[in-house]
Amino acid sequence: MELQDRHFDVERQAEVTLTYKSRRLQNILRLDVLVNNLVIIEVKSTERLLAVHEAQLLSYLRLSGKKLGLLINFNAAVLQGAIRRVVNNL
Repeated sequence: MELQDRHFDVERQAEVTLTYKSRRLQNILRLDVLVNNLVIIEVKSTERLLAVHEAQLLSYLRLSGKKLGLLINFNAAVLQGAIRRVVNNL
């Protein structure tokens, strides 16, 4: 809601079609949040963020063709330290 209040285009559970060798796959990729069709936000609520969480977001970035993602853990006492920036070939 904060992002929308600041006039960002926010899409929750954004669906991305997947293609392999110019063929569309039946599976789709669901992104937690897509902002301005540029930034993927992957939301977690876990004791701590692990390397597998970053790898998951990096895979989403690669599959969707996006360059920037934020991994946010909402199970943290202070949110500022619970946000990781993940980039795809910047």
